Amino acid sequence: MIVIKVGGASVGSDLGELRHAVVVHGGGPQISAAMEAAGLEVAFVRGRRFTSAAAIEVVRAALLEVNAELCEAIGPRAVGLVGDEVGLQATRVPELGHVGSPVPSRPRAVVDAVAEGLIPVVAPLAVGPLNVNADEAAAALAIGLGADRILFLTDVPGVVRDDEVLDHIGADEVEAGSFEGGIVPKLDAAVVAAKRGVRAEIGRTLVTA
Repeated sequence: MIVIKVGGASVGSDLGELRHAVVVHGGGPQISAAMEAAGLEVAFVRGRRFTSAAAIEVVRAALLEVNAELCEAIGPRAVGLVGDEVGLQATRVPELGHVGSPVPSRPRAVVDAVAEGLIPVVAPLAVGPLNVNADEAAAALAIGLGADRILFLTDVPGVVRDDEVLDHIGADEVEAGSFEGGIVPKLDAAVVAAKRGVRAEIGRTLVTA
């Protein structure tokens, strides 16, 4: 089994050929746009989105739109699922409002969909409901499902240093804090998965425990 994390609706129909795959998607830009349109403040605390009680349903609506678009792009085998509705678990982070840190989960709906030859496409909400980081949600599902591999798809070919894509990077180097920007949540989530025995890749870069 492979878990694939994609950002927003950035993937096409090529995923429709996969077998035993679970897709987890983000939707950061769409969520920010929806919150602004609703007159809600877009705020981040140490890189994580603050989500108020008023914002959580706006987040859900934005993610549902992304989920539907992604399912259409993947094709008829895709089945849209929302994390909190299928039992994705998380530990609440009170200072961020309705936000949680996902924990390893094995939702029955995801397992059943894979068994039926479908591709579950999971929106990153956890029971609460809680808004959760999609990279973290993908890692939690990969661990809980006992996946063989997790792949983080990005708009770059992999982890880049000095304009070169790294073939591999170890957890110790990631934990030393030598990277900045949007790649960091993916690196952190990849390390969590790798330490639990899941082969973790960010584009072409292998992340090892």
